[in-house]
Amino acid sequence: MTNSSDIQVPPFVSRWYNQLKPLALKEAVPDPAQAGIFSIDVTVGFLSEGNLASERVGRIAQPVSRVFSDAYQHGIRTFVLLQDAHDPQTPEFAAFPPHSVQGSAETDTIPELRQLTFSNIFTIMEKNSLHPSLGTEFDSWLDEHGHRRRTLVLGDCADLCVYQLAIYLRLRANAFNLQDYEVIVPTNAVETFDVPEDKARETGALAHPAEFFHQVFLYHMALNGVKVVRELT
Repeated sequence: MTNSSDIQVPPFVSRWYNQLKPLALKEAVPDPAQAGIFSIDVTVGFLSEGNLASERVGRIAQPVSRVFSDAYQHGIRTFVLLQDAHDPQTPEFAAFPPHSVQGSAETDTIPELRQLTFSNIFTIMEKNSLHPSLGTEFDSWLDEHGHRRRTLVLGDCADLCVYQLAIYLRLRANAFNLQDYEVIVPTNAVETFDVPEDKARETGALAHPAEFFHQVFLYHMALNGVKVVRELT
């Protein structure tokens, strides 16, 4: 029986991943007025309780909170939190177990972020799919805040919603010829869940090897021009 931990990340990907360097926040964001923090699905339903909650994903609570705090101290005042709040009839529940239904506690921002003294300036956008802009106000928000040239992407899952968000921001900038635009992803503040093959067979789901997808999708972000770093210091 193959376990998810036995699925090997390609060596060249692991070498790339293991050689990632930290980046000073002041170097990543020379001008705080031109930067924004974008988190995705950093909610109760993915970090602590519910069908899709994962202990592995739960580990990003403190790193994400720290990036928020450091960013605020640096002078960043743009914090956009994209979060699942599903219609009970969403077709997504055919692919994933029911989770983060509109009005449930699972849609709440995690306490570590809610308790920050500046949480009143957060912009929270609900979404009904993995994609940040389909059926949301995200594009309108981006159009109104076009002077942001540094976007820091945090959250979960690295191969699902984080990937969709980071790639969308990068490709949107390419499409509109936005110069001096960077999408930055610190690996310690993103994560994904693990479903070993034996567990998948028991539930009828597909296996989801976390470390494989985590590294491969981060690598693919980098291939497309996203700046992937070890952490922000």
